[in-house]
Amino acid sequence: MTVTVLPESAPEQPIVGERTVRRVLILTPSLGILAGAIAFLLHRPDWAEGLVLGSILGWLNFRWMKRGLEAFTSVAAARAGEARRQSSAPTYLAAVFRYVLIGASVYVIFKVLHVPLVSLVLGLCSLAVAILTASVWEIVQSSVQRS
Repeated sequence: MTVTVLPESAPEQPIVGERTVRRVLILTPSLGILAGAIAFLLHRPDWAEGLVLGSILGWLNFRWMKRGLEAFTSVAAARAGEARRQSSAPTYLAAVFRYVLIGASVYVIFKVLHVPLVSLVLGLCSLAVAILTASVWEIVQSSVQRS
């Protein structure tokens, strides 16, 4: 019986921006739920529904975009030409499918649930607010740590 000793590998470096991405994934639905709760307290349940559903769509879009970006970067890092050809088509199809699915979801929500379109768009904007908030937080944190 032979025992193979593997060389110790260096600990993995954290991916740049990973904390910010995690914050965005938490903040997006949180902001949508908060805005929906405020709209519900203002006796606008239709707007509350649109804000929450829009933020959920924004959250899904961000998650799918993150996975697509990870797939693109892994393809770029692949050394073999065959691996690149095999994995690029599904990645492009997934990117197209993401936009088709979001568009279809917005259409169904607007037509079937009769949610105001403006509330749905504002719910989608929770992603932008979450990105800005997480980015500013990261900038403030890094400046505080340097001081």
